[in-house]
Amino acid sequence: MIKNIIETITLHNGVEIPQLGFGVFKVENGSQTVESVKKALAVGYRSIDTAAIYKNEEGVGQAIKESGIPREELFITSKVWNTDQGYESTLQAYEASLERLGLDYLDLYLIHWPGQDKYIETWKALETLYKEGRVRAIGVSNFHIHHLENLLANTDIKPVVNQIELHPRLSQLEIREFCKKHEIKVEAWGPLGQGHLLDEPTINHLAKKHNKSAAQVLIRWHLQHGTIAIPKSITPSRIESNAQVFDFELSLDEMNKIDALNLNERYGSNPDEVKF
Repeated sequence: MIKNIIETITLHNGVEIPQLGFGVFKVENGSQTVESVKKALAVGYRSIDTAAIYKNEEGVGQAIKESGIPREELFITSKVWNTDQGYESTLQAYEASLERLGLDYLDLYLIHWPGQDKYIETWKALETLYKEGRVRAIGVSNFHIHHLENLLANTDIKPVVNQIELHPRLSQLEIREFCKKHEIKVEAWGPLGQGHLLDEPTINHLAKKHNKSAAQVLIRWHLQHGTIAIPKSITPSRIESNAQVFDFELSLDEMNKIDALNLNERYGSNPDEVKF
C-alpha cells in the first residue's frame, strides 16, 4: 500500500473522509469498473466515488465484494440523479443505489446537481436518511453560492461537502471561501481538468523539476489547498501513480504559479444551465 494514501479530512459532523479518493465517472460498467476499482483498492485507495447516472454502481459493488476489504475500512459515495429529485423519489433512489452496490449504507450521499426547483425537497430526504442512521454524511455536488445560501436558509442540516468541478483553470475561489466559512469541505471532480491540463507548460515544468508526472503535480496542488480530490483512471499504472503524491511538496511560490493559471474555464457544464 502507498504510504499516507489514507490521510483523512474530518467533516463537520466528525466523519473522516480520505483526502484522496478514486472516481469512476465515465468508467464502463462490468469488467472495466470491477478491475479499475479492484486495482485502486489494491493500491490503497479506500474512498470510491460513484453515482446513479454513471450506471456502474453494480461494478463498484462487485469490486468491493471481491476485494475482501472490510466494509468499515471503505468510504463509499454515490449521488441522486436529477430525474429522481423530490422527497419520496430520492428515498427510493437511495434504496436502489444500495441494492446495486450490494451495501447496507453509504458513507456519503450527494445531490448530483441543483437542477431546477426540487433540491430543497431532495435535501429533506437526505436529512431523513441521515437522521435515521442510513447514511453517515450528506452533501451536494455542483452547487453555486446562491444554491448553497438557499439550502442553508431552508433546511436543518448543512452539507458536509460540495463536490464541484475544480482544477487550476477553474479555481472556484469564491465558492471555496464560502464553503470554508460554513465548514463545508470542497471536493474536486475533474481534478486534472479532464486531461486538458496534462500538457500545460507550467505544470510540466514543475513535474520535471520534482521528477513527477503532470497528474501528480495537479493532485498535489489540490491536496495542499485542503481539497478532497477524486482522480479517475482506467489505466493500472496511472491509478497507482496518481496515489504517489505524498513524498513531495510544492513550495508556496510553485502553488502561486499554479493558482495563476486560472481562467474560470469549465470543461463540464455550468450548474446554472443544468435545469432538468
